[in-house]
Amino acid sequence: MTTAIKLPLRSLNESVIRDLKEKYPEAEISVELHQDRNKSPLSEAAFWEMISLLDWSKEGHDEEIAEPVIAKLAAGPIRHIFEFADILSEKLYALDARKYAIHIGEDAWAPDQYFSVDNFLYARCCVVANGKDAYNSALHNPAQMPKDLTFEALLYLPLEAYERKTGNRYDYTPAYPIETYSNQAGWSEETT
Repeated sequence: MTTAIKLPLRSLNESVIRDLKEKYPEAEISVELHQDRNKSPLSEAAFWEMISLLDWSKEGHDEEIAEPVIAKLAAGPIRHIFEFADILSEKLYALDARKYAIHIGEDAWAPDQYFSVDNFLYARCCVVANGKDAYNSALHNPAQMPKDLTFEALLYLPLEAYERKTGNRYDYTPAYPIETYSNQAGWSEETT
């Protein structure tokens, strides 16, 4: 038998959880979130629109390049900041593979040679920062990875926007791990 219990998320506290455990000690729980229909989630299209706001006329000044995106994120709902971070993490994770790492230029991955995991993360950021078309091009043809280019500042857009909007420290773990070698399938021999 299934029992459905609806609670506002804000009322879910230790006492309520303890009561549920006592009443249903062997039960399994599933959570279904119904969000305010007036506050739609950040779509992938909106993510790419924000990426297109990067101001490349300020080349050499990463903070100034990033400013229009930070301002846009900070002006929207807080959840969009987290959703932006989730979509960004998904894109970076998808590019975390040997077949991309061997095409980043001078610092490319090669067997038995030093390989900077940070540099490869920043190179993947550069792909995303160059927009949807550049991302899709590199995703489907690894040889299209930008050579010897990085854009670390992309990683800090959600942090900067959140702290600007709330005045609080940003402490969020996005949906996908972004560190190099996180995508184990991407680094397996079968995928090269």
